[in-house]
Order: sequence, then C-alpha cells, then structure tokens
Amino acid sequence: MVRLNVAAAALAAALAAMPAKADVVTDWAEFGRVVSAGDRQPQTPETYYNETRLALAMFEAANAIDRKYESFLGMEKAQEGASMNAAVITAAYTVLAAQHPSRSADLDGSYELAIAQISDASARDKGVAIGKKAAEAALASGAFDASRTVVPYRPRTSPGVWVPVSLPSVMDEIGNMTPWVISDIETFMPPPPPALTSEVWARDLNEVKRLGGRKSTERTSVQSRIARYRITPIVMPTLRAIADLPGRSTVQNARMFALVNLAGDDTSVVTFAAKLRYNFWRPITAIRNADDDGNPATATEADWQPFIGTPNFPEYPCAHCSGTAAIAEVLKAEVGNEPAGGVQIGSRSLDYSAVQVLPTFDQWVSEVSMSRTLGGVHYRFSNIAGEDIGRAVARVALTKLRPLPPSD
Repeated sequence: MVRLNVAAAALAAALAAMPAKADVVTDWAEFGRVVSAGDRQPQTPETYYNETRLALAMFEAANAIDRKYESFLGMEKAQEGASMNAAVITAAYTVLAAQHPSRSADLDGSYELAIAQISDASARDKGVAIGKKAAEAALASGAFDASRTVVPYRPRTSPGVWVPVSLPSVMDEIGNMTPWVISDIETFMPPPPPALTSEVWARDLNEVKRLGGRKSTERTSVQSRIARYRITPIVMPTLRAIADLPGRSTVQNARMFALVNLAGDDTSVVTFAAKLRYNFWRPITAIRNADDDGNPATATEADWQPFIGTPNFPEYPCAHCSGTAAIAEVLKAEVGNEPAGGVQIGSRSLDYSAVQVLPTFDQWVSEVSMSRTLGGVHYRFSNIAGEDIGRAVARVALTKLRPLPPSD
C-alpha cells in the first residue's frame, strides 16, 4: 500500500508537470488505474463499471469541445474557447474523487497541480465547467438494476458428498448487469461446452494435460514464461503508443479508451454469466476424474496439478481470451492489425518483466489463448469460445461513438 501511494503521488506530480499534449487522456487513464489499485475497495455492482465511467467522462468532455463523434451520454457541443486539457482533467478528477473518497486528499492535490498548468483563466474555467458536466453524466451511467432477481451461486454436488467450500470469486449479480452496447447477453452467449464423450473433449483435455501440467516435459521454457507472463497483462504501453502517433487528437484518444472499456465490460459480463451458467469443470478436476467422463480416450492422472494457479470460478469460456479479443478488435479498427512499433504488452505477473512487442494484434490474441492452456487452466475449445465472444461484442461496440459528418 505504501509503495502504491508513493507511485500515485509521483505519477500525479509527473502529470502536473507535463505540457499540454494529445495524450492527456492516456495520462489520466493511467493515473486512474494507479488510484484504483491503491484504494483496494471491494468490487460491487455499483463499482463494476468504474473504469468505463472514467473513460466515458473524458471522452464526453473532449468530444463536447472537439465535436467529431456521436455522444454516448447525450452531451451537447460546448461553447467556443474552452481548454481541452482543463475539461479532460476535470472530468477524470471528478469521477475519480467520487469513486475513491478515501483518496480525496491525494486526488485534490493532484488536480490542483495539474489544473494550475493551464494559464488562460477564461479557457480553463470553461473547460472545468464542461469537465464537471461530463463527469456527472458518466457517474450517472451504467447503473445496476437492483430490481432484478439475483440468483446466488450454488455449489453442485450429490447429497452427502463434500465439495470445496470457497464460493467463486465472481459476483452473483454479474448476469444482471446492464450492458453498455449490446442489447442483451443471450445473443452473445456461447453454446454449451462439447460433450464429454466427444473427440473434441478428449483432444483438448489431453492437450492441457500434456502441456499445462506442473511436471510437464513437453512445455518449453519459453512456453512456461508465456504462461506466467500473460496472467496479468498491462495493455497501457500499446494504448499510449497509439495515442502518441503523429496527427492524433485528444478526442480520438478519448474515443479509443471509451470503446476499449465499453467492449471490455460487455464482454466480461457475457463471459462470466456463461461461466456461472455452464459451471464447467477446470482441468485439475477433470484430469483427476477422467475415469468418470465416459470417454475411452481420456485417462485419470490422480496427482495432476496445473502449472499456474487455477482461478476460483468455473472454466468455460476463457475470460482472458474474450477480453483480449475484444480489446484487439477495437484497436485493429483504430490502427490496423500491425500497428507501428508493434503490439506492446507488459505483465504484472513477474517480478521483472520487460514490455514484450508482438507484430500483430491477432498474434497477441492467439498467444494469450495458448498461454491459458500452457498454464493448465483452460481447454482449447474454451479459448476459442472466449475469442468469439470478444470479437462479436467488439463489433457492436464499434458501431457506437461514430464519426459525425464534417459539417456537423
């Protein structure tokens, strides 16, 4: 916690000292992640969309001044002469202050330093007013419908038979979240996992058994590194690289962050609703009980363990895969499959991990999916189902925030 507080303060000071530039959105999005990590508040239905509310506030503030895209929250075009930086900074600060009241002193100081860099008082004041309005609209968006009936997760077992007693680390309310861009989650729900008697099941179970086990002799050292590196990705290097491309504007960057978050949220809601619905067993359970699956092409390995830790929720479909595919689809629409400088991805999973650069977004998606099998926590068919969800949701997201005609 101490190190996170120091990091937040250091980043805030750095932001305040930076000159006005097009990636003020990236700076404050990154600052928002630091603040959120330092706060460590429990996730609730009300906080689930917090990051997207931040992104929407910055987009609406920027777009009100530089009117290039459709408004998502109904913001009108702002009066002339407002400071873009003041609007975006104020929008971000106001949302973060509302979301993280325990960090108010740090946030107040950071905002004071940042806004003080804007010397034109009239432009600054106009921008501040726009930023506050955008923040209010964003904070009021994405509300959870508490009137919906929430069905608690029930561990499934035979009467009298013990099962692990730790409940899944997923909100029971996940299936009741109101999506941002898709009309309903059922349209994007994946089909059921393959039958346990099928060839696909035997093929994919045996694959993860061979490659994803803690004692695997077939997984290479590079594959082992990939399995660990991809557990907690950092996409910000790629987002910043895109934001810093010549000719890009603040509102373009704000739109990019908004679309990434809108697609990511809806993808997550569909994915985790599917996980709780299908309640499919993880490899560690399936491999240790393969003699019960009715498939002659599988065999039990009673002491099998995965290479990385198994997440505490059902297996199907793969959430890493769906989330990555959604982000990649949005960014491919932004800069193509082969961005200048490559796809730059970091990792929080290793103590020391340099940013990795891949040539294409498609390769990144493929590598993330394979990493989950190499780690021993997902089957190939689950990875494919996750990718399909992410791409389908992203395609809908990309129909939002559309460019306006030049004369508008």
